[in-house]
Amino acid sequence: MEDQNTIILARIGDTAPDFKAMTTTGPMQFSEHIKDSWTILFSHPADFTPVCTTEMTGFALNQDFFDEKNTKLVGLSIDSIHSHIAWVNNVKKNTGVLFEFPIIADIDMKVSKLYGMLQPGESETAAVRAVFFIDPKGKIRLVMYYPLNVGRNMDEIKRSLIALQTSDKHKVSLPLDWREGDKVIVSPPKTVKEMLEREASDYEMVDFYLAKKDL
Repeated sequence: MEDQNTIILARIGDTAPDFKAMTTTGPMQFSEHIKDSWTILFSHPADFTPVCTTEMTGFALNQDFFDEKNTKLVGLSIDSIHSHIAWVNNVKKNTGVLFEFPIIADIDMKVSKLYGMLQPGESETAAVRAVFFIDPKGKIRLVMYYPLNVGRNMDEIKRSLIALQTSDKHKVSLPLDWREGDKVIVSPPKTVKEMLEREASDYEMVDFYLAKKDL
């Protein structure tokens, strides 16, 4: 018999679970909506709450950045579509900021459970602040979890997206605190010949297994 307390988490490397849902921009088949683009799927605990309002506003204010990075934003909370629309309208009236990205109405908790956003140790009725980075092939590449009472860091979300895209494009690894424009790490040599070639290169050599270069 299946343990009712088992939590299934969508993991790095998994194909992003597909679903149908109603959103603030209309019905969505998730796999079709995100096709051929990067996607950031993020959950928040509830509409009309202060921390969530700051976070959603932050995503909205950075919409141009995500558009430039071929990245779609998709929000979610365990609220009705009517609550979502009322909240979007309320924030627009009070701040002038419009949430143009879709926000999933997950009143039945279907998507929250599918992605492990609902974590009973934190809350049984509200999604934690989860962030899923999904690549154009539909693979989950990075996952972040924040508790209900701590807002996310938009700089880190943007940095992580740039890092993933840079690593994919140039087939390199990225060191601690890497930011766009910093040196990247070259894959370690696999043969003695490659080791000798590396020693004769213009890489920044910490040791033969750790070498950095500019892109």
